[in-house]
Amino acid sequence: MLFCAIPMLRKISTIFVPMAVLFAAWVIVFRIPLLPQEQQGLVPFVTYLLYTVGMLLACHFRRGRVFLALLAVGICYHLFRTQLTHGTDTPEAWLVYRALTVVVPFNILLVALMREKGFWSMAGRMRLLFVAMEIGAVWLTIRLDQHALWVALTRPIINWPALERFAMPQLCLVLILLAAGIAVRRAVSLGSPIEGSVFASCVTLFVVFRWMWSPHVPETFCAASALILIMAVIQDSYNMAFRDDLTGLLSRRVLNEQLPGLGSRYAIAMVDVDHFKNFNDSYGHDVGDQVLKMVGARLMSMTGGGSPFRYGGEEFTVLFPGKSAKEALPHLERLRQAIGDYRMTLRGEDRPRDEERGKSRRSGSRKAGEVSVTVSIGVAETGGRQTSPQEVLKAADGALYKAKNRGRNQVCLGGGR
Repeated sequence: MLFCAIPMLRKISTIFVPMAVLFAAWVIVFRIPLLPQEQQGLVPFVTYLLYTVGMLLACHFRRGRVFLALLAVGICYHLFRTQLTHGTDTPEAWLVYRALTVVVPFNILLVALMREKGFWSMAGRMRLLFVAMEIGAVWLTIRLDQHALWVALTRPIINWPALERFAMPQLCLVLILLAAGIAVRRAVSLGSPIEGSVFASCVTLFVVFRWMWSPHVPETFCAASALILIMAVIQDSYNMAFRDDLTGLLSRRVLNEQLPGLGSRYAIAMVDVDHFKNFNDSYGHDVGDQVLKMVGARLMSMTGGGSPFRYGGEEFTVLFPGKSAKEALPHLERLRQAIGDYRMTLRGEDRPRDEERGKSRRSGSRKAGEVSVTVSIGVAETGGRQTSPQEVLKAADGALYKAKNRGRNQVCLGGGR
């Protein structure tokens, strides 16, 4: 259970962090009236600025889904500022409000459902064209005072007095709940900050439509939603550059950056999956990827203050700042034993390639046996001839080959020990 806890916490954090930002927005709403009038007037400007920056970042990093989410919520905020500030007293404002409560949640639901296909790709351009056509169609119905369409879409679906307290059309509430449920499921499954930000957009829409005419609520929560989406783009780009996509571990690039700052006392361990090529040849690369994920998950829960990295292929590196090789040894033995004791169940040949479908069918799949893997580990520390991180790393690699030559599935100390 402990081995699964850390990866799961990372995935759940994609929901908790956006919710923390939205909670902060709720607190700020009650603080804005205490500010001087000049500073209060800056809040709408900051909101527009955040949406502009967010859409520019989404374009730069080719995050089409984030761009569409920013565009949908941003248009909602702009129309509130320009058309709905004084409520829905006029027929045009009534139509704008009804259209927003249907079209914007519908587009967020589409963002939650779709996969990322870039911004300038054919799929990305078609999505933008679809949004442009939506905007044109909504504008046309408003200009022509076509009340019937929006009356039909916003009339109550069921007669339940409890739903009236939400102060929004029932279809709007259904669309928001569907989008939020899909976003949460994908965020927990994939551990993607983008999915967590889509969930935050759903919560923002609920709050804005529920308390649209409460002072400072739309601008504060729309600004918070834009900030969350910006953070998600930055975090996702960081993960792509510095985190291994398969195992979730930090990459070799980060390892190379951290080696010079280890100080004067540290240990470095090299971990290698035994007979991994033969394993891939026997069971296929899909199963091999599952093995690497399993090893990565156990490395994430490494005890003793060890920091794991994906070194390349089936090799991993663990840094132990402030520790000797002998102090790191029991933690590495615990890691080796945990990996060796793990039994991976192989399912039938009809196992779906898609991870989500595989999970849903797991209970009914035919089991084709169990396999296990072992790892060999070499560890070395600074001192003696090993005065630089590169020399310690080389000594750990030599200890790893010593473990391989002695029969594998063991830990060996480097530096002549």
